[in-house]
Amino acid sequence: MDADEAAADDHENNLQVDPAYQLTQWYEEEIESDLKWALALNRILHATTSQFQDIVLLDTKYFGKVLILDGKLQSAERDEFVYHECLVHPALLLHESPKSVFIMGGGEGSAAREALRHRGIEKVVMCDIDRVVVDFCRLHLMANREAFSDERLQCVINDAKAELENRNEKFDVIIGDLADPLDGGPCNSLYTKSFYEKVIKNKLNNGGIFVTQAGPAGVLSHKVVFSSIYNTVRQVFKYAIAYTAHVPSFVDTWGWVVASDEPLNLDVELINKKIRERVTGELQYLDGSSIVSSTFLSKIIHTALLNETHVYTEENARYLHGHGVADTVDFSGTVI
Repeated sequence: MDADEAAADDHENNLQVDPAYQLTQWYEEEIESDLKWALALNRILHATTSQFQDIVLLDTKYFGKVLILDGKLQSAERDEFVYHECLVHPALLLHESPKSVFIMGGGEGSAAREALRHRGIEKVVMCDIDRVVVDFCRLHLMANREAFSDERLQCVINDAKAELENRNEKFDVIIGDLADPLDGGPCNSLYTKSFYEKVIKNKLNNGGIFVTQAGPAGVLSHKVVFSSIYNTVRQVFKYAIAYTAHVPSFVDTWGWVVASDEPLNLDVELINKKIRERVTGELQYLDGSSIVSSTFLSKIIHTALLNETHVYTEENARYLHGHGVADTVDFSGTVI
């Protein structure tokens, strides 16, 4: 090795690299007090705080853009279609001929996007309490821009309970695309038996269908809120069906409950026929078989649903574990 090569080798061995280029920044969310998971970040795209919640849009390496509300991941660009197809399409396909839809929450616009794919839908009302979330998502989530500009969509900024109570009209399908029940959260009253009895049922047309997201439904998580939400809904409607799907960005199996006072016909071929006739474009996740199979639950979960006795009331609620923790993110807009 000559003198020049030795000098170059010595320079490489002693080269000081800025740590910012060596370390990956992470967003960390606390699932339980003793369980966390983390997402590697490219950058924070936007962060703000409304009257109701903290709102953050992150660009992650694995899931693409993710929306965070109050420290809880709400949807991820890479797999949000799983959650939103499961939330919207089973209810619309089980209905005889839906024309009108009311969405409680859903400010990001994805549930409205899926509902508007049904050719027979004449009106979708999306009612979210937080204008900042709606404006934020309208501006930053490109996948839903077409839905926000659809003339069939009416965006309303209001409390969903007050909006339903004050409207004279009824709807064929009402969808609960709400934040999870959290201690001090903005949506807790919208999971109660009294709300389902006094508001939801009265605002459904004959043959109407109600569906709500119902939280984590995994082997270890289904008793936190899922079984209670199911049990509350079935106290109010003659027919209630729980169903689940794995949502990777939620780090768990997720649950929904669909209900009606009319029988819900889970027929694979009929559902496939309705998809062909009613839905614009290809569904990525669902078809007749997957919709029906999603209602077949494991023994442990099925048994827990049958045996659940807790009913959501204003005085007696269950909550998911509190806010996510962002030890590595300063939500003023920098990664540390």
